[in-house]
Amino acid sequence: MSEFNTRKIPQELANSVNAMANLLAHIDKIHTTPKGAERIQRNLQLDTSSINAINAYCKSKIADKKCRCCKWGKNYYCEIDDIRLTINYSSYTIITARFVK
Repeated sequence: MSEFNTRKIPQELANSVNAMANLLAHIDKIHTTPKGAERIQRNLQLDTSSINAINAYCKSKIADKKCRCCKWGKNYYCEIDDIRLTINYSSYTIITARFVK
């Protein structure tokens, strides 16, 4: 696992205005798959396994004013409350979410 996957977003990449604006402009397209929902529920120890509830939870984290986002390679990375969401750049699919140090 690369160092980027286990640590917070580097300050020079954080708060990318373009990344955040693009995600918020397409918030209705952001979704996850059933496998992704299982992964997110397990990694974040959420009380629900409902894909709709997990989508809503992730969207609320992304829309929070404290959320920091950047685009790195083919993904967006959003961090808030020691949680990192990984979202595919082209499909807006939430791939995973995990706690970061």
